Amino acid sequence: QVQLVESGGGLVQGGGSLRLSCAASGSIFGIGAMGWYRQPPRKQRELVATISSGGSTYYALSVKGRFTISRDNAKNTVYLQMNSLKPEDTAVYYCIAVVSSRGYWGQGTQVAVSS
Repeated sequence: QVQLVESGGGLVQGGGSLRLSCAASGSIFGIGAMGWYRQPPRKQRELVATISSGGSTYYALSVKGRFTISRDNAKNTVYLQMNSLKPEDTAVYYCIAVVSSRGYWGQGTQVAVSS
């Protein structure tokens, strides 16, 4: 079993910052890529950013230059630093981790950005 626990969501004004964290635990030997998706209200879930076990990163165009993904392999934790937040960043943010070629999801954390 793999458990992912997210934290750090909340309500912030436009232009503000938030930092999301996601800690993995359980049967996570050999954990691979980790990342973040988000699901805005009434829209489909979309990829935000990913980071490989070696530290290679990928960002969606909509967040590039504003969001930074990082990970602490010793703590099996992935972070998402979100700066210059916009109302369109409002969504439930989900953490994902790949373990033994299988993807595991966190429960999601709400981010709301006011204009």
